[in-house]
Amino acid sequence: MTTVLDFLAKGGPVMVPILGCSVLTIATALERALFWTNLLRREDQVVNEVLDASRRDLSQAAAIAAQSQDLPIGRFLLAPLRLKQPSPDTFRLAMETAGDREFVKMRRGDKMLETIVAVAPLLGLLGTVTGLIATFGNLNIGGGGTGEQASAAAAGIGEALITTAAGMVVAILALLVFRVMVSLQAQQIDYFSDAGNELELVYRQYWYEPMTANDPGHRGTLIPNATPIERV
Repeated sequence: MTTVLDFLAKGGPVMVPILGCSVLTIATALERALFWTNLLRREDQVVNEVLDASRRDLSQAAAIAAQSQDLPIGRFLLAPLRLKQPSPDTFRLAMETAGDREFVKMRRGDKMLETIVAVAPLLGLLGTVTGLIATFGNLNIGGGGTGEQASAAAAGIGEALITTAAGMVVAILALLVFRVMVSLQAQQIDYFSDAGNELELVYRQYWYEPMTANDPGHRGTLIPNATPIERV
């Protein structure tokens, strides 16, 4: 620990904001890792149970989705299922609205990581400049110089190199975390789209279309606990 602190101290005052950026990057990565691990581990089971129940009983499917409201996919599937006698257009609109809301939550931390990716190298460059300024300030060109002056000049060069390296390392780490998050978000958009389309097809095929086919002049009223072809 002492060695690490000594190394950071050699980077000069610019190492303080760089260290802060690294802490924010690690904290964001850990929080998002917990979020995605919990989501990816459970979402397949939730989707399969909701789709299977929706073919038999819409109220049961809504209850299953309601039990998984801690997950984005649970809230997404619950949005149309909690509606009363929706038309297919209303059913789809409810899913799209819920999906947009969940995708915003999935992007939490993206702006911070983008900022760190942009700022960390600039902080490293700033440390390089200040270190070189300290180096040139301690040079005694043509005067021979003393050992202390040479050590001070070497310290300035060390500060310049350390801050540059630290800034680049933090930026690379933040970029890697950001790219992983973007990839997971893209996968979830496709997954939500597939699950939503499947649920809409189930609703149309098992509940909406049988009623309109049997009674073209009347949409019918869905009975949550009824069989798919019943209406009142």
